[in-house]
Amino acid sequence: MAATIDETFQRPVGELLRGWRERRRLSQLELANRVEVSTRHVSFVETGRSKPSREMVLRLAEHLDVPLRDRNQLLLAGGFAPIYTESSLHSPAMLAIRTTLRRLLKAHEPYPALVVDRWWNIVEWNAGIQIFTGGVDEKLLQAPINALRLTLHPDGLARRIGNVAEVRATALASLQRQVTSTADPELQDLYDELREYAADDKPTQLGPEGPVVPFRLIHDGHELSLLTMIATFGTPLDVTVSELMIESFYPADDATAAYLRTLS
Repeated sequence: MAATIDETFQRPVGELLRGWRERRRLSQLELANRVEVSTRHVSFVETGRSKPSREMVLRLAEHLDVPLRDRNQLLLAGGFAPIYTESSLHSPAMLAIRTTLRRLLKAHEPYPALVVDRWWNIVEWNAGIQIFTGGVDEKLLQAPINALRLTLHPDGLARRIGNVAEVRATALASLQRQVTSTADPELQDLYDELREYAADDKPTQLGPEGPVVPFRLIHDGHELSLLTMIATFGTPLDVTVSELMIESFYPADDATAAYLRTLS
């Protein structure tokens, strides 16, 4: 059973830091060289023989590429106050972020684009996404709408994806990397759920047929070929902002581009 947030806070900061180091597959020597401290100091911090300062916790977290949400947890475990805010996307402080996202989404039309959080729940989308929502089970469109579940659930978009086994294999591989990177139990649960949907898929060998795996969507009798791109904000200092991902879809051929323009 995955640890709860309260249980995580009760674990010593050294134990948490050791977990992140092992997750990044770094030796104590490699981490010590990056942070420019002795291997002995890293060992003492991890075993609890030495209490790290606030600055040392942050330095170690930075070199371990720990997500901002988890850096706050490390600070709490070390007896320090969190330094990264976690603002609601609808708060006044996030007006510039909301405005930027909506401009990006609008400018991308008639092509689909959406914004998701760390757990792939959709927080914003543009009019182009309508090509994905038609014909899916209504339960998948109840908030919070999870983009991966909507795409890969048997009652969702999966039945209209021409190369669903390829798309599912690629999505699962990407999600597995995210689980490994964050150690997030909610993402692990999502991965386990989505993997169950793949039980009947034939083995898929991702070959070098092209530079990326296309998303082949059947829409009103037309097969559309789409490419996807994911973008994030640079240098975020807020947990919410750091976890936002913008997924944009682009036509992979002229026929798809022309068809999407007719829908607009």
